[in-house]
Amino acid sequence: QAQLVESGGGVVQPGGSLRLSCVASGFALDYYALGWFRQAPGKEREGVSSINIYDDSTMYVDSVKGRFTISRDKNMVYLQMNDLKTEDTATYYCAAGLVHRPFTPNGMDYWGKGTLVTISS
Repeated sequence: QAQLVESGGGVVQPGGSLRLSCVASGFALDYYALGWFRQAPGKEREGVSSINIYDDSTMYVDSVKGRFTISRDKNMVYLQMNDLKTEDTATYYCAAGLVHRPFTPNGMDYWGKGTLVTISS
């Protein structure tokens, strides 16, 4: 069974850092993008960052550029989040989709259950 499992969420103050991790199993990663979405209460789920397995190309939503860094190692994908802001508060979901599909919620094949990130003073 295909599975994505996230970890690393927590509560930090504005300006702090967190590192999210996701382990993928049960499917071949060769032609997939792995990445992260987030969803805050009352808001749409948005794509945050992705990385293609075959060429390591990356994508970041404008609001996190310069603060977040995505990386991968075999079946693991990470999201280093620095200079966190209150507006980053959300449940973060690891997701995987075939690389030729848009990195949008409807384009994803597999989802983790989410890990909660809370930025509060």
